[in-house]
Amino acid sequence: MTQAVTERSAGTDTVSGTLVAVVGPSGVGKDSLMDFARLHFAGRSDLHFVRRVITRPRDAVGEDHEPVTLDRFEALSQAGAFAVSWRAHGLGYGIPADVYQSLGRGDVVIANGSRSALEAFRSAFANLVVVNVTARPEVLAKRLAARGRETAADIEARLARATEPLSPDLHVVEIDNSGELDAAGRTLVDLIESLLHKD
Repeated sequence: MTQAVTERSAGTDTVSGTLVAVVGPSGVGKDSLMDFARLHFAGRSDLHFVRRVITRPRDAVGEDHEPVTLDRFEALSQAGAFAVSWRAHGLGYGIPADVYQSLGRGDVVIANGSRSALEAFRSAFANLVVVNVTARPEVLAKRLAARGRETAADIEARLARATEPLSPDLHVVEIDNSGELDAAGRTLVDLIESLLHKD
């Protein structure tokens, strides 16, 4: 069960920047898409990719993150260091509160989020765009099986969660990553471009 907390929302209605939360099931290619966009926009000062705080070791498989112990995570949470934090799959995840500085300047901030934490994201960020990355069930099942980290039952459960609808109140952009990464990556780049040039 996932518990998400909006840790800091005061004054978020005054910011002009946009927080883009990239969500989707494990194995769908969120990190690859974000890396594609990060490379494309390298050097821009008005676009920022969040380095999440996660209670897992630095050398764990997955994204580049700030590793902390559970006790340290709790201390940071109590100190108001996160804009949003949540628990999932036995781990704690936090979006650092310093993203508000970038948003206050009108910049675009990209964060790897969680579908189950989107209500907390909506409370924390006045301008929120959700990028829901999807893939056809057979493609996702093949990718998960190739990783060798999940049982057949785990894969079935992940596929079931992947089809759960998101709240209609959210601004959601769907990106299908079933095919070549370049195609889905270009869609994400185009979206970010539109947000960067928004008046």
